[in-house]
Formats: sequence, C-alpha cells, structure tokens
Amino acid sequence: MINKMAKMQMPDQIFNWIKDFFNGHSHCTKYAGEISTHESIQASLIQGSGLGPASYLVTAADLRPVNEGNSVIKFADDTYLIM
Repeated sequence: MINKMAKMQMPDQIFNWIKDFFNGHSHCTKYAGEISTHESIQASLIQGSGLGPASYLVTAADLRPVNEGNSVIKFADDTYLIM
C-alpha cells in the first residue's frame, strides 16, 4: 500500500505521516485473563483505524480479475474473487 501511495500526488508531509502511522504496530489478544505475546502487524491495513477505509481503497483500487469469466467484488473493507 505504501508503494502505491508513493505514486500518488500528495504533499510529502502527509505521505510521511501516513507511512509513520502504519509502521511499528503490534497486536496481542486477551482471553480469560491471559494475554498473548505481542506480535508485529505486517499488513498494510489496520482494521478499525481512521485511515483503514482510505488505505483499503488505495490497496484494492487496481485489483482486476485475470480471467475474463471471473469477477472481483469490492465492498467496504472486503474483496471477493468470483470464479
């Protein structure tokens, strides 16, 4: 996603802020009083973040089916390939 955003026309300060926003996030899960270890998030989208919907649009905008009989359906933050 960051590579795609780098090709967009936006001020450098905005691009750098977005890049910093998606860098260095981790996740852990708490269940029944136990907390898992923190793991680094490698995805380009952080579900529930304020930038999530816009970053999904950038990520999914150029997705196209390879085969003519297939179709790609994009809705909210989900993408489906129908074969």
